[in-house]
Amino acid sequence: MSKPKHPRTLAETEAQAVLRNVRISPRKLNLVAGLIRNLPASQAVATLTFSKRRIAQQVKKALESAIANAENNHQLDVDRLVVTRAEVGKSVVMRRFHARGRGRSAQIEKWFSHLKIVVAERAQDSVTEKEAA
Repeated sequence: MSKPKHPRTLAETEAQAVLRNVRISPRKLNLVAGLIRNLPASQAVATLTFSKRRIAQQVKKALESAIANAENNHQLDVDRLVVTRAEVGKSVVMRRFHARGRGRSAQIEKWFSHLKIVVAERAQDSVTEKEAA
């Protein structure tokens, strides 16, 4: 497999999907992203389908988009796809104020996040080894 020349460019065997400005804190989103890292794509979709977290359905949609990009734009085999990266980043922070006693106020921060999912086609033997483990 050839390495990309620049860290942000994808190899020929990779496809990605980006989800921007999601209304959830990066810490909470990273917990869900951690569930699917290094899993085969079909297993990652199943994991997100039955997750109890609110954000899991949006992450599942982004993962399915990455799988569709791999199939349609890069002609990769869907059965051999593995989630190689699920990166979470900070976005904007909405600041609101909450009235407190004695004329004071407290600040409320509403965090937004970015999510980037990269799927790559792996050789058939390496995928079956991870499933067996």
